[in-house]
Amino acid sequence: MTKQIELLSPAGDMERLKMSLAYGADAVYLAGNDFGMRAFAGNFTEEEMRQAVELCHSKGVSIHVTCNTMPRNDEVARLPQWLEYLQSLGVDAAIVADVGVLSLLKKHAPKVKAHISTQASISNYQAARAWYDLGASRVILARELSLDEIREIRAKAPKELEIEAFVHGAMCVSYSGRCLLSNYMTGRDANRGACAQPCRYKYALMEEKRPGEYFPIGEDEGGAFIMNSRDMCMIDHIPELMEAGLNSLKVEGRAKSAYYAAAVTAAYRHAIDAAAAGQPMDPVWREEVDKVSHRPYSTGFYFGQPGQYTGDARYVREWQVVAIVTSCDSEGNATLSLRNKFAVGDELELVGPDVAATPFTAGAMEDENGWPLTEPRTPQMVFRMKLPRPVPPLSILRACRENS
Repeated sequence: MTKQIELLSPAGDMERLKMSLAYGADAVYLAGNDFGMRAFAGNFTEEEMRQAVELCHSKGVSIHVTCNTMPRNDEVARLPQWLEYLQSLGVDAAIVADVGVLSLLKKHAPKVKAHISTQASISNYQAARAWYDLGASRVILARELSLDEIREIRAKAPKELEIEAFVHGAMCVSYSGRCLLSNYMTGRDANRGACAQPCRYKYALMEEKRPGEYFPIGEDEGGAFIMNSRDMCMIDHIPELMEAGLNSLKVEGRAKSAYYAAAVTAAYRHAIDAAAAGQPMDPVWREEVDKVSHRPYSTGFYFGQPGQYTGDARYVREWQVVAIVTSCDSEGNATLSLRNKFAVGDELELVGPDVAATPFTAGAMEDENGWPLTEPRTPQMVFRMKLPRPVPPLSILRACRENS
């Protein structure tokens, strides 16, 4: 089947890259150790970047590298060498937000496509046209746009200009991310990838003549999380996104887990394929996005204001990965790597690339030497057990554990 829209998934490090690839991404985005907006993701060394490009291209997947910080003078001086290196590797696109970085990209890496980051806050068709005139091949729209506004941008922007939009993941209280709050409060610059997320903090009122006395801002004594954005989830609206003319649907989450990259990519892969075939999405894939760590969901700004979630800043975490499949034969006899403890008799779910969630009860296990196990305990230990069906490598065993 011809894919009618690109699924762009996050890759915070090599493990997360392999998960995004295995679970159905058409393209991935990642960063080196500098110039990316997620300084605390694992990110990629120069050698890892080379390996990443080779791996992606061997699977027909595009690789986009983020260079979307707002660099200072000393950082700009280092950029030409980095951009030349990206071109030498065969990177497909660089994601940039600063017009100076764009000019350096056109000069030092003209074979690398320029994708304009959501950090540039593109919220109208004239801005999209202007970036196209400067050499951009794609714009990543501001997250505060409605679906109707996106349709108008698509209609009035150059036809050759690709349009990408976020469809899942964390939302910044500053919408497209041009925020100074973190830098002001903690000295960590959100516009250079080091956000401390002070918008998620719990705030109270203190009167200057009563130091140490805190007065809750909310309606009860629990305080208030007055800037705590909901997470975005648009998996139920893939047909509308396609109809609006978007070229790429982007999943946020380079700083999130390999399990998140796998589960969310799989869910959107099946949602996109169903929409392209004119069929409804199997509800089992909708359930997958509820089984990853997330804040309460909204549809972002696509259908109006999403509203803030002021009750708390905690994530919904109801499932925990217990093991990753490294190999499996045609009868379901698998070798696995332990991630979290579990025991014979525990109720688990098996999910994998093109494998819908399959509940089963953990049976007999053995270690590498064939000795029986009732509860593997050592992190990363290799063990063997029979699964309810054969599955490909990188399939996941998980357990439902409230607030894990």
